[in-house]
Amino acid sequence: MFVQLFPEVQRMKTLVDQLAQYAHYHRDPRNIATHYVGVPMIMWAVLILLSRAYWLPGWGAPWAALPLSAALLLALVAGIYYLMLDLRYGLCMALVLAAMLALAWPLAQLPVGIWLAWGLGVFVLGWVIQFVGHYYEGRKPAFFDDVVGLAIGPLFVLAEIGFALGFRKPLQQAVQRQAGPVRRRQRAHA
Repeated sequence: MFVQLFPEVQRMKTLVDQLAQYAHYHRDPRNIATHYVGVPMIMWAVLILLSRAYWLPGWGAPWAALPLSAALLLALVAGIYYLMLDLRYGLCMALVLAAMLALAWPLAQLPVGIWLAWGLGVFVLGWVIQFVGHYYEGRKPAFFDDVVGLAIGPLFVLAEIGFALGFRKPLQQAVQRQAGPVRRRQRAHA
């Protein structure tokens, strides 16, 4: 039924395809390490910047005090996308998004200057960390070639953390068959 309503779901790339495509741009361990910090910072910053709340009208409904924001809508869309790719990772990403929303919302309620300083500051710092990693990699970020890379980045970080902890070895092997292994020897830059 779902696929009949949304036929594009059948054409969606698989989890392995998405992670492998992203992994092609991330084979240097230093680059992957910078993503552990930079990607969550960028993700949180976007949620901070989009968390200025608009309240749904009351009408005595249970959701009367629900803060509606662009951040909440983005998190819902991203969460659904991650769930469509993989149930386990989708649930983990939904928890991560919920935690980040919970941390972003109070910052978005601060005076405009403080809210923007937090959001833009974390955003810029996250990107600086990312570009340092890509300097080591010797390649541009994945989203330069495919904007979907912006959504896959957080999932890639979650998967890489899981792989490092020994989870989902068959998935890790499938991704490495397509993208190649993480380089063991670090490249020297002049």
